Amino acid sequence: MLYDKGIDVVIVVFRGTSPFDASDWNTDFDLSWYELPSINCKVHGGFMKALGLQKKRRWPKNIQHNNHSDNNKPSRLVAYYTIREKLKTILGTSSSTKYILTGHSLGGALAILFPMVLLLHEETLLMERLEGVYTFGQPRVGDEKLCEFMEEKLSLYGVKYFRFVYGYDIVTRLPYDDKAYLFKHFGTCVYHNSFYQGQIVKEEPDKNYSWLTWQIPKIINAVWELIRSFIIRFWKGSDYAEGWLLMFCRLFGLMIPGMADHALQDYVNAIRLSSSSLLQFSQPLPNTSRLKSKARFDCKENVL
Repeated sequence: MLYDKGIDVVIVVFRGTSPFDASDWNTDFDLSWYELPSINCKVHGGFMKALGLQKKRRWPKNIQHNNHSDNNKPSRLVAYYTIREKLKTILGTSSSTKYILTGHSLGGALAILFPMVLLLHEETLLMERLEGVYTFGQPRVGDEKLCEFMEEKLSLYGVKYFRFVYGYDIVTRLPYDDKAYLFKHFGTCVYHNSFYQGQIVKEEPDKNYSWLTWQIPKIINAVWELIRSFIIRFWKGSDYAEGWLLMFCRLFGLMIPGMADHALQDYVNAIRLSSSSLLQFSQPLPNTSRLKSKARFDCKENVL
């Protein structure tokens, strides 16, 4: 959590999947449904557990914060509750303070599900102060009923929700949107191609990552991205130089196009290099340079 008192905005960042954390991978591949009878919808069970779903699969409005590890850091079992209370404390000191939710990959899924639980708990104040949700490389989180519920409520509270997708990022196309899995995306999709040119689209190209129909364009794109790894420092400047690990991922992407597109660096590049007019559909995001210089950093790794 970062709080910039200069612009009076709190930014809550949810961390994505840690490459060497088995519990994170278990979360991603847990495709069980968690049903919410109150709004007649289904949500990705793994993401619900990562956010703080309690035992016996329920969301009580309040819990005893006694699920702490030996080092006194809150565990992921109380993530939602801990973040909610911290936000209440900060927002309670000022009537004008707003907050933003964001995250990459798994973190993006948690960022959009956080306000869903706030709505279940009728946390009106927190919903009124929520400025927007910005996710990057986010997978699908629920069925069509959840999409309808969230779009209605976010619109009611005037909350902006933008889902950034880069290239053929495979994660943004999972779990599948078909008759078997029933997962759907919602919100405004901001799509960037491999030249970091952005546009607002209804749905990202090849929404279900078809191996046959889109195979040739994906391979051609993966070849270009590998070449781009070597020339981007000369093309866009030394700030955009890529390391050998990312170049190796680009090489691996020739075999499974779309895997390397999930890299966080491509999303950072897309935001930095895309046309400034693209973001005029929304109110300007906080000045990141000011955030770097003025923000107070308060991160609980096991929670976020």
